[in-house]
Amino acid sequence: MGMRIGYARVSSAGHRLDVQLDRLADCDRVFHEKASGKSAKGRPELQNALDFVRDEDVFVVTKLDRLARSVVDLAVVVQKLESKNVDLVVLDQGIDTTTMYGRLQFNILAAIGEFERELIRERSMEGRAKAIARGVKFGAKPKLNTQEILSLLRDFETPGCSKTEIAEHYGISRSSVYRLHAEHQVAGG
Repeated sequence: MGMRIGYARVSSAGHRLDVQLDRLADCDRVFHEKASGKSAKGRPELQNALDFVRDEDVFVVTKLDRLARSVVDLAVVVQKLESKNVDLVVLDQGIDTTTMYGRLQFNILAAIGEFERELIRERSMEGRAKAIARGVKFGAKPKLNTQEILSLLRDFETPGCSKTEIAEHYGISRSSVYRLHAEHQVAGG
């Protein structure tokens, strides 16, 4: 049988962890922090707890919003727990994946998270396609205009002309000099 690992979080220094810690008192180990829940990277103790849990452990939180700030964020945490064969118990919402009904409830939440992630991805791709159709250019603006590129290519072909000096002259990297040369060779240029 694995350990019970608790996680408690409050979002600001003015809030207190006492209530959550009291409710997690039966855990073998509790990770806690005072941090914003916007991303897992901003919650180092959550990452430490997720790294700490092992096969057959039970991860316990008092409320779902202490664990994740969105369904997508929750889906990421769940995936990590599932990959490590760790169950989840959320005390206030009555979620307990050690039971058949708890797993069903949680799989529904995970499916909603996956659906939300796909919706976001689809909307992003549609928005990008519409922007491209309107003529929006993505990526960095070219550093050189067509005339400068033609001049660079002539310099590149000039015997004894240093590629490093060419790069410095045009204010680009040496690898960009070679890339531009290769692109225009392929283009027949």
